[in-house]
Amino acid sequence: MGDKANAHPGAAGRAATADHPASVRNVVLVGHSGSGKTTLVEALALTAGAVNRAGRVEDGGTVSDYDEIEHRQQRSVQLSLVPVEWDGYKINILDTPGYADFVGELRAGLRAADAALFVVSAADGVDGSTRMVWEECAAVGMPRAIVITHLEAARADFEEMTRICAETFGGDDPDAVLPLYLPLRGEPGPDGHAPVTGLIGLLTQRLIDYSSGERKESEPGPDQLPLIEEARNRLIEGIIAESEDETLMDRYLGGEEIDVKTLIEDLERAVARGSFHPVLAAAPAAEGGRQGLGTVELLELITRGFPTPLEHECPAVTTPDGKSRPDVTCDPDGPLVAEVVKTASDPYVGRVSLVRVFSGTLRPDETVHVSGHGLADRGHEDHDVDERIGALSAPFGKQQRTISQAIAGDLACVAKLGRAETGDTLSAKDNPLLMEPWDMPDPLLPIAIQAHSKPDEDKLSQGLARLVAEDPTMRLEQNQDTHQVVLWCLGEAHADVALERLRGRYGVQVDVVPHKVSLRETFASKSAGRGRHVKQSGGHGQYAICEIEVEPLPGGSGIEFVDKVVGGAVPRQFIPSVEKGVRAQAAKGVAAGYPLIDVRVTLLDGKAHSVDSSDAAFQTAGALALREAAADARIHLLEPVAEVQVLVGDDYVGPVMSDLSGRRGRVVGTEQTPGGRTLVRAEVPEIEIGRYAVDLRSLSHGTARFSRRYARHEPMPPQIADKVREKTGAAA
Repeated sequence: MGDKANAHPGAAGRAATADHPASVRNVVLVGHSGSGKTTLVEALALTAGAVNRAGRVEDGGTVSDYDEIEHRQQRSVQLSLVPVEWDGYKINILDTPGYADFVGELRAGLRAADAALFVVSAADGVDGSTRMVWEECAAVGMPRAIVITHLEAARADFEEMTRICAETFGGDDPDAVLPLYLPLRGEPGPDGHAPVTGLIGLLTQRLIDYSSGERKESEPGPDQLPLIEEARNRLIEGIIAESEDETLMDRYLGGEEIDVKTLIEDLERAVARGSFHPVLAAAPAAEGGRQGLGTVELLELITRGFPTPLEHECPAVTTPDGKSRPDVTCDPDGPLVAEVVKTASDPYVGRVSLVRVFSGTLRPDETVHVSGHGLADRGHEDHDVDERIGALSAPFGKQQRTISQAIAGDLACVAKLGRAETGDTLSAKDNPLLMEPWDMPDPLLPIAIQAHSKPDEDKLSQGLARLVAEDPTMRLEQNQDTHQVVLWCLGEAHADVALERLRGRYGVQVDVVPHKVSLRETFASKSAGRGRHVKQSGGHGQYAICEIEVEPLPGGSGIEFVDKVVGGAVPRQFIPSVEKGVRAQAAKGVAAGYPLIDVRVTLLDGKAHSVDSSDAAFQTAGALALREAAADARIHLLEPVAEVQVLVGDDYVGPVMSDLSGRRGRVVGTEQTPGGRTLVRAEVPEIEIGRYAVDLRSLSHGTARFSRRYARHEPMPPQIADKVREKTGAAA
């Protein structure tokens, strides 16, 4: 790598294409928000020639309304694809958002890629979330490289940042994370800062000058070689340590000069295996220039060091009903298996799906089978249907360039898939298959919404359905207890984008309202009540009297109704009427308007009239009896309690546990986990963790994650219950 002076870029103005998986490279860019990923994509595309007339590659995504959102939020919020052609290879560059709220887009990019390029700012360093993604990639053996950006910053220090990357990403083997090049600086400016103008290759010992905006190679001066000797020797030893040739280290230690070509070949194999992670440097092109610093070196690394789709094991497949099937391989002539990694809506062409083809060849206008796992708990429908796809295309800036096919290993945009959602599998209609799902984070921030007006109400349901079809990290809940429509999101920025999509794309205005938790009521002690419903007003009257006893039951018991009437005081045909009236009143609540649970209601006695008693009369009497019993008893307000598990770095365990206590939480245990993290288990009232997804991120600097699940309802502290009752009364 680095021994090519002028590789051949792809031709500007046409879509990059591939005719064999070996000529495809799929690489995902990972890094925190502001690390320079999108700028790097533009620089790579500019070098490769995939630019518009202004000399700039625009967002490679498929949706036209994102510019406004991304401009307003000052960050990327979506996965975008920029295909470029370099030296005969098609490179699919997947640019991911760096902000934690859009981790679903990142996971989709990881699914679609065969290697990852971690973008680290020389000025800002490595954040906790980037470290966690590195560990995820390491767990599945995904090849990774690191590129350091923002070298122009006054406080940028390439050597120090390389050391930090080795410590952070190298784990037990920091010599597996080493630079391939060292930056060269020009003359200091008036402020004393010397700009980076070029690179020097540690293996080739060639000087690469980018100061003019065009890449120029030359021999280094004799005073420059001693500057790289230590770094070069360490790199060579790191490569040899990963070599499959076990004699190489002995030969090197014996003083033999190892051929550079051999070192480069071993380096490429180690990178493709995921056992060595080179560090490179990059910066945008100089004003008017075509090649940004380090971009040619990055394109060489991607094409020569990163694996082809043929080397990436395909996810397991089953039939749609779960029966096992033989593993598929990256074969253009194999059975069709493709996956929707992103779904978007375009106002002009309708729904557009970004698809990774894992096996077979996808062609336009053919009928495919669409199958999904279904995320019913997130508001997604399960489906198992045939659909005719529309045109295939590849993004080229804002435009979509039509392509004739998408072979195994490639990515393409598919039009007119009306039912397919993100995560769904496309396969042959006569051989339907289903890929195992990728891991998606649970949305844990509830946003309660309501239509702004009657016209919005009419459009809300369809808009929400489309919204969740595009984003599997979003969950739609129609809460039957609180009668609220709730969008569960990953964070506030995620929620902002969702509401902006509803407004801008689907024309639905909504109002955000306070989120309610599902409270309950129960009797704290035994009580009795008498329900008397007697009316005479001409014709048939109404007559029903019943006497009941109410007693509390253990949590989870529900409502238990017992008949202990003797002597026919309440005729047998009206006893179910009393129960119906009791249950109807229990559903409405007896104190603050929340459903009554966990009580036994015993019907003891009553009276009836031979003419005026009726089903309706005894229903009313049963409800009145329960209300009277409640008036004479102490009623507990019950709140839902969640089991919460927080995985947090050891440095933040104390603050997290203190914060949980401040939320009325009870820590029930801790457990050490690999990687210097602790799992904290606690029980916390749900009313206290509505914004925990946001607060925990702030508390742990983005390094912690948590899960929650309903445990039970339990009595709310009296002082808090009184405030809730006051609010309920005010609302009434």
